[in-house]
Amino acid sequence: MTREKLSFHDIFYIFLFGCLLGWVVEGLWTLLKKGLLINHSALVIGPFNLVYGLGAIVLTLALYKIKDCNSIKIFGVSFAVGTILEYAISLFMEYVFGFVAWTYKHKPYNINGRVCLSYSIFWGILGIFWIKFIFPKVKKLIAKLNKTESIKFIKIAIIFLIFDSILTIGAINRGKEYEQNIPPNNKIEEVIDKYFGVEYLNNMFNNRWNRK
Repeated sequence: MTREKLSFHDIFYIFLFGCLLGWVVEGLWTLLKKGLLINHSALVIGPFNLVYGLGAIVLTLALYKIKDCNSIKIFGVSFAVGTILEYAISLFMEYVFGFVAWTYKHKPYNINGRVCLSYSIFWGILGIFWIKFIFPKVKKLIAKLNKTESIKFIKIAIIFLIFDSILTIGAINRGKEYEQNIPPNNKIEEVIDKYFGVEYLNNMFNNRWNRK
């Protein structure tokens, strides 16, 4: 049976769905575990957890051709792909943006605190549920969208996400300056201090945004 190829249109909506689903799951988990309502977005505007969005894309691309295989094979691929992705993102965030968004140093069988066995197993199980149960439903919903209107929405969404990413980088850099008692130099930095300051960033990054 010939499988339909995934288009950019499909991949974008998979990314968006992963961002939103990750934000919801992380928020509920923190609320149930710690009794805290934390904004687990990776961007300062909107509920977008980019790690999960990227994870949804990578898992889909890695598993799409083997989605009809047995669960053991899917688990193994998801286990490996998820672990590598999580390690790479952790490394990138620390050395490019200068903060540690998560650490597994207290968990057994961890590698430099970036990944650990229990979460790698979680990636494996998540891959099975994703490609066997969740992805087919998401794909059907995407197929029902009006293509013309959908493309317009994607263009607007991409522009917004680029703006949001730039603003987030600016907020992180400004947050570091704020903690060094450097005053804002212009109106933009004043707005960032007011709406996306250190307290806001700490809530987003679970109080670890600028700590190594």
